[in-house]
Amino acid sequence: MIPETLQTLLIAVAWPLAIAVAWTVGELAYRLLSLPRISSYGIAGFLMAANQGGFLADPSGGPVTLLAHFAFALILFELGYRINLRWLRVNPWLGASGVLEALSTFLAVFALARAFSIAPVPALLLSALAMSTSPAAVLRVANEVGSSGQVTERALHLTAVNCVLSVLTFKAVVGYWLLASIDSAFGAIWNSLGEFVVSVAIGGLFGVAVPALLRQIGDVERHATAAFAVATLLLTALTHALAFSPMLAALAFGLVARHRRVILSKAQSNFGTLGDLLTVLLFVFVAASLDWRPAPTAIGMVLAIVLVRLTVKTAAVTLFARLSGTTWRKGALTGLAMTPMSVLVIVLLEPTRHLHLYALDQVTGLVAIALLLEVFGPLVSQRALIWAGETRHLDAP
Repeated sequence: MIPETLQTLLIAVAWPLAIAVAWTVGELAYRLLSLPRISSYGIAGFLMAANQGGFLADPSGGPVTLLAHFAFALILFELGYRINLRWLRVNPWLGASGVLEALSTFLAVFALARAFSIAPVPALLLSALAMSTSPAAVLRVANEVGSSGQVTERALHLTAVNCVLSVLTFKAVVGYWLLASIDSAFGAIWNSLGEFVVSVAIGGLFGVAVPALLRQIGDVERHATAAFAVATLLLTALTHALAFSPMLAALAFGLVARHRRVILSKAQSNFGTLGDLLTVLLFVFVAASLDWRPAPTAIGMVLAIVLVRLTVKTAAVTLFARLSGTTWRKGALTGLAMTPMSVLVIVLLEPTRHLHLYALDQVTGLVAIALLLEVFGPLVSQRALIWAGETRHLDAP
């Protein structure tokens, strides 16, 4: 029995303590075993979660949620900032491979979910979520190992494409569910299309305004990192308060800012220590939000979906490899690098809690899929980048 005073103290310092523990575990695992730090953060967060007997209460809906959204928004800003629209215009087969990969994943997972007797709406939701790749995991792994080259850039661009498609599809399914359950055409259209358009518009507005402000202030190189971080924090708070999508807004913000010719140095683009600290919080938050307890009842479906998702993504990207200007091997490695999924799933699901989306309760394996791909997904991404010969900090075994 924990004394009341000690229990009160533990509650007060729970998140700082969890971040300290996760960071320590991540550093040790990286230095001793060369494991991606974010995988260790996820394992530590999962073990410290209250539903596993730990001291971290469910963080959903509290102030930590806003910080987690801010952490994810910084990563999405960086992802958007690294997207080269000119490359996608010059090489349309690259964008086509992203669309084919996302659509193929959706159809394959939907067929598999129905084969496991999951009802149509939950199967559609699960398929929409399975389309996604976690930009947080792919980008942080690439930064951690100092990766650059064709496989890295293709993985990042395709991650952005299928994230947008996943969000659009998920919102469309939620809109369909709203229309079917409460017969609200306006609510359905707003949740599927209106939220997407407004979120992107707000992010685009920030992408125009912040570079313009920086040019007025002067000394862009010195102030850019702080200005973009502060603007992303404001953007996250604003879109979160208005029930729009912080991640779409942040992605649009980074994309537009890049094309306003404001240049971030290599060190600045990772947001330095602030980005590292918030990454720890984000992955601990995601793992602590997952409830593993119902998952073992669906372990067969979980493993089947993880395998099918990985196979389809890799095959689809490989199929377009030659057409998009690379080798079959690099196409396959690009698909493998896109294995992680979990962070985007949790951030997508959290804002829908107020809708009481009970259909997801029928997908007991979703948590297990998210957790498996949070822990093992970054490891697969790391190996793919190493095998591609594009890393500086780790060598292939």
